Amino acid sequence: MKNIKYRYCLIALALILIYACSSGTKKTYKISSPGKNTELVFELTASGQPQYSFTANGKSVIEPSLLGFEFKGIQKMTDGFEVVSTEEKAADETWEQPWGEFKKVRDHHNELIVHLKESKGEERLVDIIFRIFDDGAGFRYEFPKQPHLDKVEISNEITQFTFKSNNDVWWIPVHRENSYYESTYRKTPTSKTDTINTPATFETKEKLFVAIHEANLTDFTSMTLLKTNDKQYKSELVPWKNGVKVYAQTPFKTPWRTIVVGKTPGEVATSTIMLNLNEPSKIEDLSWITPSKYIGIWWGMHLEKFTWGQGPKHGATTKNTKEYIDFAAKNNLDGVLVEGWNEGWDGDWTADGSSFSFVKAYPDFNLEEITKYAAIKNVRLIGHHETAGATKHYESQLEDAFKLYQKMGVNTVKTGYVNKYLDKKEWHDSQYGARHYRKVMETAAKYHIMIDNHEPIKGTGLQRTYPNFMTQEGGRGQEYNAWSVDGGNTPEHLTTLPFTRMLSGPFDYTPGNFNFDYKTPSGARVQTTLANQLALYVIIFSPLQMASDLPENYEGKPEFQFIKDVPCTWSETKILDSKIGDYTTIVRKDWDEKNWYLGSITNRDARNLNVALSFLDKGKDYEAVIYADGAGANYKTNPYPVTISKQKVNSKTILDLKLAAGGGTAIKFSPIEK
Repeated sequence: MKNIKYRYCLIALALILIYACSSGTKKTYKISSPGKNTELVFELTASGQPQYSFTANGKSVIEPSLLGFEFKGIQKMTDGFEVVSTEEKAADETWEQPWGEFKKVRDHHNELIVHLKESKGEERLVDIIFRIFDDGAGFRYEFPKQPHLDKVEISNEITQFTFKSNNDVWWIPVHRENSYYESTYRKTPTSKTDTINTPATFETKEKLFVAIHEANLTDFTSMTLLKTNDKQYKSELVPWKNGVKVYAQTPFKTPWRTIVVGKTPGEVATSTIMLNLNEPSKIEDLSWITPSKYIGIWWGMHLEKFTWGQGPKHGATTKNTKEYIDFAAKNNLDGVLVEGWNEGWDGDWTADGSSFSFVKAYPDFNLEEITKYAAIKNVRLIGHHETAGATKHYESQLEDAFKLYQKMGVNTVKTGYVNKYLDKKEWHDSQYGARHYRKVMETAAKYHIMIDNHEPIKGTGLQRTYPNFMTQEGGRGQEYNAWSVDGGNTPEHLTTLPFTRMLSGPFDYTPGNFNFDYKTPSGARVQTTLANQLALYVIIFSPLQMASDLPENYEGKPEFQFIKDVPCTWSETKILDSKIGDYTTIVRKDWDEKNWYLGSITNRDARNLNVALSFLDKGKDYEAVIYADGAGANYKTNPYPVTISKQKVNSKTILDLKLAAGGGTAIKFSPIEK
């Protein structure tokens, strides 16, 4: 990502906003955000334990909470510290993304580095770095190279997040239901949780929304949150099979622990703290990294029209793929995903991924012929690598597989890891997993290939450093509407995602279902109206965005025009009036900074929403093309009706959106040239 600096200042050791207060022999170090919205306090307890607290506009966000690490076989580093020195810095720069929810991102923060040393014994060292933003904070640990700390096995992280009250939290469990973050978010008091994944979103008694997550997860393991009492969580690191949490050697850094705070859910959801805490792009030439809207030989397999493996219903054939390419070329879609093209899908592939070849195609799929045909049609073929979690087997073919795709002009790959464990032993979100996913990302960049990662480790903003890392699954997506025994995703799930799963980055949810009359053995189905499916293209961000239904279900449907028109990367994003789990309205401006798009969805309750169009440029008239729920629309009984209308609007207009049960509205705003 471009690192264009518009403003930058660095003030060391003399920042007025940071000060140390003496109280007897106890020192308190305080750092405020640039706008003085937030403040962090650091101190050592009487026993020398590092401790921090955090406030926003004078309201408690995090009460005094301990910091530190424990190791296998050596003395823990949790107490007995003294402050050797501190450093203070300030930064204000703006950098530009090649794709995203915002074209320009401002990184405006104040920083406090606390250098700690054990006052007795081996006098080991650790630094804690705090970066304070107007909408939150990030902090990490750095262990410098030192005589008495070299190779370590981390057994526990002490980091606490202590709240003032027993707050409500939206959360999903860790590993209990699945290994891929594919659970339905539930809202309960903290006291009703156990160990939860991040991002976790809290609504506090102080009338604040707070999200706990992490940034720049590199050669470390995921942080989950273990409830220690009704008001507190501590970091619970995902272990290796042998129980070790992290293998490290000094010097090393942990990921950033992040706290985002806002008065509204939208303020939390539009924070860029996670991105700002990652390193700038390591890829200099970004010209080959381009967002895409695509269709795929995919939904047909979930509906059992096609099969991944060989046989009379094999989906990935040369004939089928060419037909999909023709449809894409005709309808302004620039990609076709093909699953099941390569050897290894026959039999129970989920049990053992060692049969997959990532360079050998099935006899009825001619890769060279198809890629040439796609190039003529100006459509890209999107490759697919399902591993069934056999990462070592995949890594043994990685270079050859990416070389083949590069030779054939395939510059996007969807990867998959459908297995509870990686290599039948390690969690997806362990250090083992973090290392593997990073290796794939870096190797793909070498061959100018973009990645769409399914069954992943959670997003932590690494797309800033490797912008070819486009999107991930890591959430309960559209596929659940084909086979889930609970009947599929609820409308409430969709109105929760922008404020939970989406805080970790782009989500390949795969929206766009137009047919609601399919039959499945489980009885699962899409639980929205058709207008809601259109709105999801604005609600759920992904720079690789799929039109997920079968091509025949789009033919002759005027509503399909919105999918053809809507972009999948944005220069600006605003979240309007929203209530987590009930409804949300999001507006986004296209990358060329010309047209605006609106998506609004509701849960199972029909509702009217008044939406002020103050985000439109003042003094300009716009044509609004509105795709709304039609008469009688209802996600359960009649999901199809959509009314398409046009209206002249401006920044003073207030629209009355009538959303059906499980419904939505999608709007394109185009400036009227005078």
